[in-house]
Amino acid sequence: MHGPWPSQSPERWLGPDAPAAPGVVVALLVAAAIGAGTLNVSRPGLGWLLAALAGTAAVVIAGRARVRRTMPPARVALPATDPGRRADRYLWSAATVLLLGAGTIRAAGWLFALCVVTALLTAVLATGGGTSVRALGYLTTIMPAAAARAVPWLARGARTLRRGRTADSPRLALPILLTVALLIVFGALFISADAAFAELITASLPELDGAIVARVLVLFPALTLLLGALAFVRVAPPATADLDEPLRRPVRRTEWLLPVVALDLLFGAFVLVQAAVLFGGAEHVLATAGLTYAEYARSGFWQLLVVTGLTLLVLGVAALTAPRASTTDRLVVRVLLGTLAGLTLLIVASALSRMSLYADVYGLTRLRVLVFACELWLGAVFVMVLVAGVRLRARWLPRAVFGTAVLALLTLVAVNPDALIARHNLNEDRIDTAYLGQLSADAVPELAEAPAELRGCLLQGPAAGLRAHPDGWQDLNLARVQARAILDGQTDVIRCPYP
Repeated sequence: MHGPWPSQSPERWLGPDAPAAPGVVVALLVAAAIGAGTLNVSRPGLGWLLAALAGTAAVVIAGRARVRRTMPPARVALPATDPGRRADRYLWSAATVLLLGAGTIRAAGWLFALCVVTALLTAVLATGGGTSVRALGYLTTIMPAAAARAVPWLARGARTLRRGRTADSPRLALPILLTVALLIVFGALFISADAAFAELITASLPELDGAIVARVLVLFPALTLLLGALAFVRVAPPATADLDEPLRRPVRRTEWLLPVVALDLLFGAFVLVQAAVLFGGAEHVLATAGLTYAEYARSGFWQLLVVTGLTLLVLGVAALTAPRASTTDRLVVRVLLGTLAGLTLLIVASALSRMSLYADVYGLTRLRVLVFACELWLGAVFVMVLVAGVRLRARWLPRAVFGTAVLALLTLVAVNPDALIARHNLNEDRIDTAYLGQLSADAVPELAEAPAELRGCLLQGPAAGLRAHPDGWQDLNLARVQARAILDGQTDVIRCPYP
């Protein structure tokens, strides 16, 4: 189970050739126990940050464990996995912790769900490396197999831990049991000796009920499998260097020139038409017969968003298939693809102008904020594409694209979208109290500044949610703490006169 694994490409991923080191087994089990005891999967809070820190520490310990390389050479020659990129691993690890730690300051569930999904991808990159989209896809798909292979790997390591068979493997079971026994005995004595200390310990420990026990029983094995898979890949990552090389299959110049030139002309014509919109703004909408704000923004933004995404795909395919043998070929690639990327940037500006105008008239929603941020990120991606096109070499581009996506999400966390929505919409002539009342605790400081006749209806929803779900220390969340402090001072106004 530790050597060659039967698969379609066993030479790419042999896996570790020795059982898990005792320290790795202990670190993974402790991290899984911490996560199972602190995580509340139904809401963001401090427990997610503690679980992220514990899991990161366990995987780092696994990465530093010595593995004997005694496996026979691969039957085919694959490029060696780049053992460097240590800075990349540290950055992806830090991004994972920051994304999961976002639940400590933000209470919006939709935003934190995006952070959790993105954190899974950054954790895969931190453990397996890889610099291309293909490498990331391969590493993601092997994670279920890594979890299956990690079970016997950890089991063999646990048996080594129990028997203490190697000279560099200390007997850790006895010290751990002794530590637990001493903590129980002396802790019980201190609790009986001082009421304040007893109250502190009692408050810090969760009340054991059926739901908590069931949650721990489910989370502990799940986290053990997840962390085991990450550690298994970190100890012996697959060889992905060949996947990082682009699959270039050049075609004849005319075979790619015709569609790209046609797109350049089409995009240029559209941008010329949009020039009046970009510089005319609201006056253009009002001056156009039969055109309303809703028709202008709603009928065009989504189409332009799709155009932006499809253009990115077209640029990628053209960059891989365009010939570059001669100086003329390289010049044509730079001019035509650079023109297409530059025109797409103007289309991005048009889409952002439409959404900005629409939001000014009809207000912000979570979806509008999210797609606005996505369009800004796509604009940054096209700027990077233009920079990469100068030298026609962009090994750094896939990492930069995903890195800027992570940075955009963290920026969205810092901006606090729910509070931004409340602040913007409260300044509108027409206020949708039903929608604003559904926002999370992140928006309570802004909602509390609403006019007195609306404040009760706006705060009634967040107040009811906070009362129905009190926080333990594992669920500590800065936004909910601040919201409770604000609502405690306005108990007399948290009522809505409307049905």
